[in-house]
Amino acid sequence: MLSTYQYQKFPYVQPPEIAEKRPGHYPVVVVGAGPVGLSAAIDLASQGHAVVVLDNDDTVSIGSRGVCYAKRALEVLDRMGCGEDFVDKGVSWNVGRTFFREDEVFNFNLRPQDDHNRPGMINLQQYYLEEYLLKRARELPNLEIRFKNNVISVLQDADKATIRVETPDGPYSLTADWLIACDGARSPIRTMLGLDIDGKIFMDRFLIADVVMKAEYPAERWFWFDPPFHRNQSVLLHRQADNVWRIDFQLGWQADPEEEKKPENVIPRIRAMLGDEREFELEWVSVYTFQCRRMGRFNHGRVLFAGDSAHQVSPFGARGANSGIQDTDNLIWKLKLILEGKAPASLLDSYTDERGYAADENILNSTRSTDFITPKSKTSTTFRNAVLELAGDYPFARALVNSGRLSVPSYLTTSGLNTPDSDSFAGNMVPGAPMDDAPVGGGQRPWLLQHCGNRFQLLHYVEDASALDAATVQALSTLAQDTIPVEPLIIAQRGTAPAGLPTLIDSNQRIRERYDLQPGTSYLLRPDQHVAARWRQFDANKVRAALARATGNA
Repeated sequence: MLSTYQYQKFPYVQPPEIAEKRPGHYPVVVVGAGPVGLSAAIDLASQGHAVVVLDNDDTVSIGSRGVCYAKRALEVLDRMGCGEDFVDKGVSWNVGRTFFREDEVFNFNLRPQDDHNRPGMINLQQYYLEEYLLKRARELPNLEIRFKNNVISVLQDADKATIRVETPDGPYSLTADWLIACDGARSPIRTMLGLDIDGKIFMDRFLIADVVMKAEYPAERWFWFDPPFHRNQSVLLHRQADNVWRIDFQLGWQADPEEEKKPENVIPRIRAMLGDEREFELEWVSVYTFQCRRMGRFNHGRVLFAGDSAHQVSPFGARGANSGIQDTDNLIWKLKLILEGKAPASLLDSYTDERGYAADENILNSTRSTDFITPKSKTSTTFRNAVLELAGDYPFARALVNSGRLSVPSYLTTSGLNTPDSDSFAGNMVPGAPMDDAPVGGGQRPWLLQHCGNRFQLLHYVEDASALDAATVQALSTLAQDTIPVEPLIIAQRGTAPAGLPTLIDSNQRIRERYDLQPGTSYLLRPDQHVAARWRQFDANKVRAALARATGNA
């Protein structure tokens, strides 16, 4: 098959534990150099903590695999300093279209609001995602990646995890204060610790075909139910980088995976879809089944699970890699505080609470999508087809069409880290919400989210920043000097705040609109760009109390 990507082999380097014949100790060890493991390691290392990554392979993922990366995941990658490469290489899109037989019956726009930096989604083959993450990782001197290092045993006690690793030069041991398991859906570490994962396996199979072709189709997601070229089944089409197009064909549970992957069986399906006149070449073919499962807890003593090792969903909705990257977004700032002695280890319980809630939300949406796409009874099929027939003319039916509710960030409104509102607000920026982006006036960082994250901040609104009174300036400045600093971020219509307080101009009033700002309004923002608390008037004591709650110190 044609290959548009050159797979690099990464060198194995003998670990010092073997050369020096001694066990090593590290604050944090990450197992798995896929998108989730690399995101965790980069996030922590970029904030000053040493990390070792162990991976049993020596190259990036083979084939496109995960291809859709949502707006929130892109914002997380931006915060880690590596989002631009993905957006530049990927295919940006916001519109999805759903067809029933020959007719379009439904479409959606992932970014109905104007004035956001990132698109609703980009399509990019997973090997590029991993390549760009590795590029960023190599820029960090305190991040070490060990290829061809296969973890064969994990034990833990109250103080550490002990890890046994097999290499081409033989085995060695090391210990870690914390072990982050990002070792995939089959998670050997989960098995080593005797931990369960519960859920449902769906009785269906899908064929993935990556096709290289030149086509003028728009950069949109197209989904067909019962198309004329693949009767009684569904088909999905995505454009990727390098003129590679991803096509998913539903096959049914009885299909033989090995037979279906053979080019002589794949090519006729594609020709029936594209027409005989369309020239194309196959790049990668795979057959998959899918499941919706999760662990009961994601933190187990000194071992923390993230991504597919903790939870799995069907691919409809692009919730796999996106949710895994958001796992690390939630986990790393908490682990950083614990490593620095600024928060108790019990703060990690909130990682399970918050990301477990998100996993349940993803599993619910993914299961509903799968049940709609692959109905398992004649009655379910009749209902599904009736919805599709009505959707072209009736709005109520369009709301029932489910070709994959696409990944959106979770609103962590039930989190115990939030401080409940004591004032009235309009809009969506409730405690627990992921921040909305908005433009800010001029400069090299013209977007709000480019100024937020990696630390606690207090967004404080005034009409004229230069008129900020001395007492407020002093109180805001003092917050920035606390044990867990809270950096002030002044939002204003004009002016510059005294004493060098960072000031952003709400250039077209989008921040005021989206955050329902009035003079004096203040928002406490978490390091992962979620809202922790908000008030109509600034009160330093209330901010400190909310900070204590958000860090497990209350």
